[in-house]
Amino acid sequence: MEYNSPYVPPTLTVDAVIFQLNDNKLEVLLVNRQSEPFKGSWALPGGYNAEGETTLEALKRVVAKKTGVHIIDDLSYVEQLYTFDTVARDPRGHAVSVTYMGCGQGVNKHITESNVKFYPVDSLPELAYDHAEIIKYAHQRLNAKLTYTNTVYAFLPKTFTLTELQLSYEAIMGRPLDKRNFRKKIISLGLINKTDKMRRDGAYRPAHLYEFRTPSLEYLTRSLD
Repeated sequence: MEYNSPYVPPTLTVDAVIFQLNDNKLEVLLVNRQSEPFKGSWALPGGYNAEGETTLEALKRVVAKKTGVHIIDDLSYVEQLYTFDTVARDPRGHAVSVTYMGCGQGVNKHITESNVKFYPVDSLPELAYDHAEIIKYAHQRLNAKLTYTNTVYAFLPKTFTLTELQLSYEAIMGRPLDKRNFRKKIISLGLINKTDKMRRDGAYRPAHLYEFRTPSLEYLTRSLD
C-alpha cells in the first residue's frame, strides 16, 4: 500500500479478559466507563500501551489502576489471547488491542473500584467497542483449552472434590457431563492426585479431596473429549 500523506501509526492498546467461577457460573470482569466514548457502558479493563512498556507491563499497570486486580499476583493463569485490529473498532481512530486472558478464583475480593463488577458470561450487559466479540472469542479459547490442558486448575483451590472439579468443567463448557465417564477419564489422565484428606458436606458421606499434580499449565497426553 502506498501513502500519499505522512504515515500515522495506529494506537496500541491492551485489554484483559479476566474469568472466575462464582456459584458454578463463569464470570468475566467488566468496568463501567466513566468517560466518552461509550460513557456509562460496560467494557473490559484496558487502556493505552505507553512507549517503553511491553504489552504485559502495560496490562499490569492498567488493570491494577482501573480495578485493583494485580494480574500476576491475583490470577493463577494469564496468556496473550489475540490481537484485535479491525480498523473501525474504536470511534476515536484506528486502535489495535493486544488482548490477554486471565483466570483465577475469588478475584472479586481484590476489586477496589466501585465501577468494577463481574458478570456471568451468559448474561452480559451491552458492551462498548467490540468487547462482546472479544469475550466470546476468549470463552471459546478457554473451552478448547480444557480439552488438551489442565487450565481448570486456575479456578480451583489447592484441594477439591471430584464433584467440584466436574462442576467447574461444566460451568466453563456450558453443558452437563456424565459423572461416571468424567471421573474415569480425569483420573486416567493422571492430572490429579488423591490426598489423605476428606471433606464432609452436610448429611452427605465424606468425599475424598484431590489436588493437581502440577499447579501450573500442563498439556494432556490425550484429549479429554
